[in-house]
Amino acid sequence: MSDAPEPRRAGAHSRRGFLVAGAAAAAVALGAPALLRLTRKGAPAIAGGFVDDDSAAGHALRDGTWRPGRAREIRTVPVAIVGGGIGGLSAGWRLDALGVRDWLLLELAPTAGGNARSGVNDTGRFPWGAHYLPLPGPEAGHVRALLRELGVLGDDGTWDERMLCHAPQERLWQHGQFHEGLEPLDALTAAERAQFTRLEALIGEFRATGAFAVPSAAGHARLMQGALPPRAAAVVRALDGMTARAWLDGHGLTSPALRWWVEYGLRDDYGCALDQAGAWAAVHYAAARPAGDEGPLTWPEGNDWIAQRLAARAGDRLVPNAPALRLERDGTGWRVHTPALEVRCQAVVWAAPLFVLPRVLPEVRLPVTLDYAPWVVATLLLRRPPQERGFPAAWDSVIYGSPSLGYVDAGHQGMGTRPDRRTWSWYHAVVGADGRAERQWLRTQRWEDWRDRIVADLARAHPDIAACVERIDVKVWGHAMARPLPGVLARTARLRDWQPAPGVWVGHADASSLSLFEEAQWHGGRAAEGAARRVG
Repeated sequence: MSDAPEPRRAGAHSRRGFLVAGAAAAAVALGAPALLRLTRKGAPAIAGGFVDDDSAAGHALRDGTWRPGRAREIRTVPVAIVGGGIGGLSAGWRLDALGVRDWLLLELAPTAGGNARSGVNDTGRFPWGAHYLPLPGPEAGHVRALLRELGVLGDDGTWDERMLCHAPQERLWQHGQFHEGLEPLDALTAAERAQFTRLEALIGEFRATGAFAVPSAAGHARLMQGALPPRAAAVVRALDGMTARAWLDGHGLTSPALRWWVEYGLRDDYGCALDQAGAWAAVHYAAARPAGDEGPLTWPEGNDWIAQRLAARAGDRLVPNAPALRLERDGTGWRVHTPALEVRCQAVVWAAPLFVLPRVLPEVRLPVTLDYAPWVVATLLLRRPPQERGFPAAWDSVIYGSPSLGYVDAGHQGMGTRPDRRTWSWYHAVVGADGRAERQWLRTQRWEDWRDRIVADLARAHPDIAACVERIDVKVWGHAMARPLPGVLARTARLRDWQPAPGVWVGHADASSLSLFEEAQWHGGRAAEGAARRVG
């Protein structure tokens, strides 16, 4: 549309255009005290609190205190889908495409969407989780097909420019001002710039092998089927046995700015620090996608824009507030028990996190062990924009050296004159320890601790932020995503054809250890195909 801001094309400053969107060198120390007390005389009070994270239901299931009683309703369908995230919604979408339209999707929360869920306030919608989708390449055929159906991708191959991220896209606070893009290149020495160039060349070599793809199954298949030259295959496999830090060490990539940049990408996509992520995952982050594109796609509510359209297609086949408490064999089929509903079916698509499955079906023994990264997402309601210095306000703003991932402006995609009241989504991946220890630490943190930590973080770039913020609401994702620790290739191989039980298929991104939209959709669709074959 003529009055829409022109979407920025890929170039030297796009998140993935150069290589890997970088990352902060160190996560916030787990035991760190609150950083700022907002007690200055005359400073406006900041309201807010914790937002329901559905953990009460999950903990009741974990602890065995929420047991299925006598179901008030029994329904019989060919297929039951457990979990209403992108994997489960995609399973329903794929079943419809295959002609199996009689299914039920059981979702624990009041709304579907999983990690893509969003919220709304008086400024509009905003994301509580996943907030963008890189433009899918040719190997992400199902993603492209879905986006065609939703009108995002035209029949002529062009993208709806209203949904491409508008300019300016990204900026980085470094050395006292904002700079365009996320690359921390300001005031680097020639030797450090040479390391960025060397890293770009290494990633280019890996990209050319074809071993890295999105969805990852295509790259895995080429590797496993011997389609790569032996030397290239050996190098790719070697990545899987070391951490990202060890790989950088081995190549002499020691620049603090470069390591910050690489780790930012790892925390952003995977919830991992350099010492946690496998080197394979670090390379995959950049080598699995083209060196540059015109994306990403984004909406005020983030990826929930897609999720809610899939949920609308499901209609009354989507059952909210229906956690699966037990799977029980029923002859050659299954019974799925929820608090108020018993579903009898021939096939089950398990589209919830894998760690939950043994609690619902005790006979199952998972073939892999996964570590889950916790995240904290905060919504800031601003009464007015704060002071700026340097490059103008952008969709994504990041502070160099910060333990956070920065903030996204939910109103950036809007058209016309912007009001003073704004909504920002502030992201923080808790890294540095195993997920269990990180979650234990999270339980000790009060809302006031997060309020002070967030304001102190943003005050580096916006000194007057405390006077601008009206409200801060905090959402804790205890099991936000499975981490791609070293050993991804081995775990994925064990899960590739694994079925928990006859008639049960896994349709969740956990099967890849990569919490990406494309992975969730691929696994959801593949599980749906297995279920469709079973029901004929």
